[in-house]
Amino acid sequence: MRRPRPFMLVLGGLAVMGVLRTTTAIFFPETDSEPSAFVSSAHASGGTEQPMPVPAAVSAPAPPMLCETPEEMLQAMSEERALLDAQKARLIEQQSEVELAQEKLGIEQKRLADLKTELEGLLATVAKAQTDDLDRLVALYSSMKPKEAAAILDDMDIETSVMVLATMPERDAAPILAALNRVRARAISRIILERSKLPGDQRLQGLKL
Repeated sequence: MRRPRPFMLVLGGLAVMGVLRTTTAIFFPETDSEPSAFVSSAHASGGTEQPMPVPAAVSAPAPPMLCETPEEMLQAMSEERALLDAQKARLIEQQSEVELAQEKLGIEQKRLADLKTELEGLLATVAKAQTDDLDRLVALYSSMKPKEAAAILDDMDIETSVMVLATMPERDAAPILAALNRVRARAISRIILERSKLPGDQRLQGLKL
């Protein structure tokens, strides 16, 4: 068998290196174009391509923990206690104002009740005095002769005449009413009849006195 010559071996090696360089430039443009570097790298790795290490994800720094110091905690507690004390004092003041207002209201209610009682007493006294005076007046006219009483009542205001005759017993009022002026007697009779009705139902228009 014929051994290859050294010159042919050199040419073959150069050809192989050219092919490797062209292939590397086409498929691996970012890698070193020197075939020796590629070959040495492949040889160093035992002929197998090792995966490139993936950089670990950079995590965001954790927010710093807010730790209050004992002094800050004491300050916050002191402020909260002061706020509670102020609210308590305000509530006590409002309660005192309400109690004072209630006391004043009670005094005013008592004063009004006393005034009402006094006024009712005065009205009762006046009403009794009027009743007594009217009874006395009726007794006086009842003791008169009918003509004399009628002569006085003819010149008296119509309200008093009506009150006297309406309060007087019928047996005493009838002779006096008969002795009155006929026009006045009709007016007094009409008023006595209508006064028990409501003001809207009374028919006193055109009444002649």
